Amino acid sequence: MNNHLQTAPVSDLQTAIRHYEQARYDEALDVFTDLAVTRQDPVAQMWVGACHAGGTGVAYSLTQAFAWYLKAANGGNVQARTNVGAMLMMGQGCAVDVKAGLAWLEQAANEGDCGAQFNLATLYSTGKLVETDYPRATGWYQRAAQQGHYPSQARLGYCYQLGQGVEKNRVQAYFWLSLAARHGVGTALIQLEQLNEQMSEDQKQQAAVLLEQWTSQQQTSAQRWQSQAV
Repeated sequence: MNNHLQTAPVSDLQTAIRHYEQARYDEALDVFTDLAVTRQDPVAQMWVGACHAGGTGVAYSLTQAFAWYLKAANGGNVQARTNVGAMLMMGQGCAVDVKAGLAWLEQAANEGDCGAQFNLATLYSTGKLVETDYPRATGWYQRAAQQGHYPSQARLGYCYQLGQGVEKNRVQAYFWLSLAARHGVGTALIQLEQLNEQMSEDQKQQAAVLLEQWTSQQQTSAQRWQSQAV
């Protein structure tokens, strides 16, 4: 669908991102904007949107941020699709449109974006803008948690602890809460303390095996990635 779009040379994007990381926002925005306009590059368009959203190198404007995110989303940028969906749900820089917001979030979530998956899970678990659906919420938390998204791991552990959207399972609860706690998620630490008092030694051992398997898999994946990057 977007075969007519030209992708910016990686070196140009890297230069702009380096400027941004060094707080040279004006220079970064100049490069991002050039790539976004002349090459219609979705990644650069997403960055221009981020600059407007943060007021970095340009005046703060959620309206402009949404417009650029939408360009990037239509060009295929998954992160931009998540941003567009979230902004439509909340009416940030645009009118509230729950139906369209859900569609964008679901598209990004199905493409593997953890942020979109977490947003959808939160929406379905709270029931503020959509009808409460705990099984669907837990399913999205699960998909994001399996990718290493710490907040989703904490929420998934909580779901297993309470039996919310899934069958109650203390071993799974302990496993997911432990992963989140490793990265400092405070709520996970609190829930782990409560759960620890309720578990048998056998259940704790089962959870320890799962944690060891997870750690081993992550190390293997990291080594494979490093070998491919060399």
